[in-house]
Amino acid sequence: MFTEYEIESMIEYPEVKAATVALKKEFLKTEAPYLEISDEDFFSLIIMTPTIGIAMADGKISLFEEMALNKKARKLSKGGYFMKKDPVVYAMKFLIKNYYNWQDKIFDVLKMTIKVTCGLDTMNLKPFDESQELNYHDYREAVLHSPYLLIRFIASFFLENDEDIINKNHKIGKSEYERMLLIGEKLELNHMSVFKMFCKTFK
Repeated sequence: MFTEYEIESMIEYPEVKAATVALKKEFLKTEAPYLEISDEDFFSLIIMTPTIGIAMADGKISLFEEMALNKKARKLSKGGYFMKKDPVVYAMKFLIKNYYNWQDKIFDVLKMTIKVTCGLDTMNLKPFDESQELNYHDYREAVLHSPYLLIRFIASFFLENDEDIINKNHKIGKSEYERMLLIGEKLELNHMSVFKMFCKTFK
């Protein structure tokens, strides 16, 4: 999962900053006109969106899922808000309420952020045929040879613990798995070998 310092670093890219500020302005005007949230914390909400989408895959968010989302949001919040209302947790409630109205706009910002910060145009990885069985050695090699930040994105979006990225025995529900594939497609991760291989690690 990203740290608040990584969030702060990514939003320093001019393209990311401009897109975040524009979307924040639109979101606050439409959903939460009295919400006070910094640009960094709103970008954290953007980063949280794929995880929220996975949690909503079966049409509802359980108490356990809500607790996990809140925990992740608090870790992403700039400065920490353990003793008072956390702005990312609070903003997340507005996003969950109208998630499907905002997902595509948010994913557009995320897609651009991944491309800009990871230098995807310079990537040169071995192709992976999805019809093949996953070779665990090849998967580990793909993870190690991929841009650090790209692996951080994948882990932050789809895993509870970053260190599980190399694990080859992830378990997931059918609806959550299908939602993960859909989000990967929206973010244009689906053409990347490392993401295809990552998806093969789920049972």
